Amino acid sequence: MTEKIGTAAGAIWTALNENGAMNTKDLKKASKVKTDKELFLAMGWLLREDKLVVIEEGKEITVNLK
Repeated sequence: MTEKIGTAAGAIWTALNENGAMNTKDLKKASKVKTDKELFLAMGWLLREDKLVVIEEGKEITVNLK
């Protein structure tokens, strides 16, 4: 599972680097991460490494690279 989440984290970082800030729905599509669970675990990985900025606006979550 760790390898799968690490791969997803790399895909998320690449998608954000290429496209800029995105909401989680668009980020999931752009990074081709299959499940919400994988998306949020990978985002947690990147947050722990201090590589993401997460902004919550109502029910929407926007993610960008630091």
